[in-house]
Amino acid sequence: MTRTTTLPHPAPRPAATTPVLSVRDLRISFPSEAGTVEAVRGVSFDLLPGRTLGIVGESGSGKSATAMGVMGLLPPTADVTGQVLLNGRDLVGLDDKALSAVRGADLGMIFQDPLSALTPIFSVGRQLSDALRVHQSLTKRAAWDRAVELLDLVGIPDPRGRARAFPHEFSGGMRQRVVIALAIANRPSVLIADEPTTALDVTVQAQILDVLRVARRETGAALVLITHDLGVVAGHADDIAVMYAGRTVERAGVAELFDRPVMPYTAGLLAAVPTVDGGERRPLVPIGGEPPALVDPPPGCAFADRCRVAADACRTTDPALRDIPGHGQAACLRAGEIADGTLDPAGPAPDGTPGPVTGPAAPGEVVLRVEDLVKTFPVTRGGVLKRRVGTVHAVNGVSFELRAGETLGLVGESGSGKTTTLLEILRLKRPEGGRIEIAGTEVAGAGAEVQKLRREVQIVLQDPLGALDPRLPVHHLLAEPLQAVGADRAAVRARVPELLRLVGLDPAVSDRFPAALSGGQRQRVGIARALATEPKLLVLDEPLSALDVSVQAGVINLLARLRRELSLATLVVAHDLGVVRHLADRVAVMYLGQLVETGPTEALFADPRHPYTRALLSAVPVPDPVRERARERLVLAGEQPGATRPPEGCVFVDRCPLYRHAGAELRRRCRTERPAPTAVDGAPGHRHACHAA
Repeated sequence: MTRTTTLPHPAPRPAATTPVLSVRDLRISFPSEAGTVEAVRGVSFDLLPGRTLGIVGESGSGKSATAMGVMGLLPPTADVTGQVLLNGRDLVGLDDKALSAVRGADLGMIFQDPLSALTPIFSVGRQLSDALRVHQSLTKRAAWDRAVELLDLVGIPDPRGRARAFPHEFSGGMRQRVVIALAIANRPSVLIADEPTTALDVTVQAQILDVLRVARRETGAALVLITHDLGVVAGHADDIAVMYAGRTVERAGVAELFDRPVMPYTAGLLAAVPTVDGGERRPLVPIGGEPPALVDPPPGCAFADRCRVAADACRTTDPALRDIPGHGQAACLRAGEIADGTLDPAGPAPDGTPGPVTGPAAPGEVVLRVEDLVKTFPVTRGGVLKRRVGTVHAVNGVSFELRAGETLGLVGESGSGKTTTLLEILRLKRPEGGRIEIAGTEVAGAGAEVQKLRREVQIVLQDPLGALDPRLPVHHLLAEPLQAVGADRAAVRARVPELLRLVGLDPAVSDRFPAALSGGQRQRVGIARALATEPKLLVLDEPLSALDVSVQAGVINLLARLRRELSLATLVVAHDLGVVRHLADRVAVMYLGQLVETGPTEALFADPRHPYTRALLSAVPVPDPVRERARERLVLAGEQPGATRPPEGCVFVDRCPLYRHAGAELRRRCRTERPAPTAVDGAPGHRHACHAA
């Protein structure tokens, strides 16, 4: 089943309503070897019944520490001062027994990682019924029946049967639904959701956000939504608090904040967000520099060193939140000038900002050609004597080509076969089925040329810290691939500074170790390492998923520049379609091991033909509350089926909204015939595999 929905607009502000949760001058610090870390520095806010407060900011801004402080879940070493008033009762200073009576009853928490939030040795029904019986006088039977009702409420199929299942038997999206059911079990007055959709596919994220909306409606709870995704708060929050360096720097209604941010940091976050819609693709505007260390915060405004409109007074005077007429509150000495339009909070574009992001002027030679690629994995049972009981069809007949100076984005949900396709290319061995050709050489017959091919293909991994040896300084990390291809010492000494400058880093960082670099700097080092051997094909596996949006923007612009300057062929695997739109010239959409739609990026995003592509694009939040809440959203119900028994015909048939309304003959074709790629009239290179489109 597929549902078409639109998001509700922000609720009208209730008049003279008593806040259900009031936080006053909350301060949280932690001891460390370098000194006391002031993680939260005087945060205050009111949460009204039935409303949603979105808290946004970069990693380390204090968002999660604030949530843990409200819940009383901080470690004993943390020092917490201030007030957390829940229905007038101060929670700060209560012992764990008193807080345990509040948590789960009046306060509900939805954690970021549902697997670690659930006990693996108990069934989900047992965990729900136990949570009910702790706070309510219920019999075991009544608690179990209520647990089944909760599972049904959050959209778990066959709730009575699945209540006896264990957390590891659920997918990530279903586990998050169980965590939401736990949070609302006792109808709390306040729900806190800490990055509830971060690790989920966009289609599952859309389902979870729908479930959250249902949970709020059923319980009447107020919601604190902590997220780094500005599109999520644009679609679901009533009010927004922006945090930076442990403080709230701007607070306003969702419409006011997105329409006219008056804090330069907020304006910078919005300018750095890649989106799936809206006009010509232009380079994103990153926020330069790094957040300050909170061991010894600098005097004055903490954002001054990164702010393009900072005045001398900003470096000596620490601004407090003050009211901005017609907006909300902001902690900025120049907020008045920004609000009346005499000052641009984003400031002038930095020197050297490239022009519009466009595809290659003239496509080069074919660097990568994949034809009818097939990859399967055996499913086995047994301990000592294993026997094959099935086959996972991970990649099934995938074909595409990639030219020099061009970027292809490979997108789809987890389990669609993106990473398997990438790994089959990188193995540089004869594939199980089909053909792979790199730089004019077929890998199946490369033989002695495999070593040369390895120079032509390099990868940038998802986690830059895990991809770099922590024991080696940057100079040695960049020298390794050069030494592996036989470069002498003089060539290495000359090439390392050149590589650092190529990726926008000062050669002075060559003496630093990875742990001393920021996430963005580490990813740039990873890119420089991949470029060391001057490859023709660069493969990027989720290269930005571990980075803040402000850092992402700089890396996206860097990759666009490198592709143009070096005429690289780039294959990008990513789940963030906003990132793909800004990086890729062409997009290939995968589902259950097959390509269902391919085409030029702008053509495919503007006019998606396959229903799966439409669902993917409609599920991506847009950081604009007006557009986000007016968009038609196709929410796919259910989960992607397993690849052990793919449908005989169209792989998307069980979730397809077009199939439900099709006639008998078309349904028969969808069930029995695999759709062939079909060209879209008037759109060169745009093809889809759908009988009904």
